[in-house]
Amino acid sequence: MVLTREDRERFLAEPHIGALSVAGEPGRAPLVVPLWYQYTPGGRLWVLTGGQSRKARLIATAGRFSLMAERVRPTVRYVSVEGPVTGVLPQTDERLVEMTYRYLSGEAAEGYLAMARRDLGDHVVIEMQPERWLSADLG
Repeated sequence: MVLTREDRERFLAEPHIGALSVAGEPGRAPLVVPLWYQYTPGGRLWVLTGGQSRKARLIATAGRFSLMAERVRPTVRYVSVEGPVTGVLPQTDERLVEMTYRYLSGEAAEGYLAMARRDLGDHVVIEMQPERWLSADLG
């Protein structure tokens, strides 16, 4: 069953692990990687990634990407969005903290933040405006 607009946006706003997909280089399949993402209903979806990563370079070349979030319990449900990149911004500590606490809490979040600030280097925020949606609840 296809989800209503409200249901699909609410589901996407939950902290699922996303599968980002972007067109690969000539002769290669699309790059598909799991990652954290952030979304507010009616707004733009955004991800954090290394500014010089393959993912960032491919997204810059393609100008768009897709992301799929899913769950398997209590029913199989997924939402997939595709759209154009609407912004690439330097990562701020505020965005790093927001994303970290979306997925982690307490000591795990503090430990991850310390590691990220110390070891991960320059990251960027890549924003996407969802244009095309696919969704279903198979339960």
